[in-house]
Amino acid sequence: MTVVGGSSISRVHAAGGSVGRLNAPRPALVEANVGGEPRLVNRELVIVVREEWRVVDRWWTEEPVDRRYFEVVLESGRNVCVYRDGERACWFTQRA
Repeated sequence: MTVVGGSSISRVHAAGGSVGRLNAPRPALVEANVGGEPRLVNRELVIVVREEWRVVDRWWTEEPVDRRYFEVVLESGRNVCVYRDGERACWFTQRA
C-alpha cells in the first residue's frame, strides 16, 4: 500500500505497519579515486561513470545539503546512483 501525504511519498509495510520513504538512500561502502569518483561500490567494480552532478541547497538553514552524485554502471551490469554527502562525509546509494 502506498500512502501519499504532503510532498513526500511513503510506503506502509504490511509486516509491522512501519512507514518508510520510497527509494530511501542506503549507506554504501565506496572506494574513490584521487578525483573523488567511485572505483568500487559495495565491493563491486565500477565499469563506467555515466553521469555526475552536484546538489548544493538549503545552505542558509541548520541542515544544508551538499551532495556529489554519480550514476555508474557496475561490473554486474547494474546501474546505480551513488552520492557523497559532503556535510556528513559519507557515501550513499539510491536506485538509478
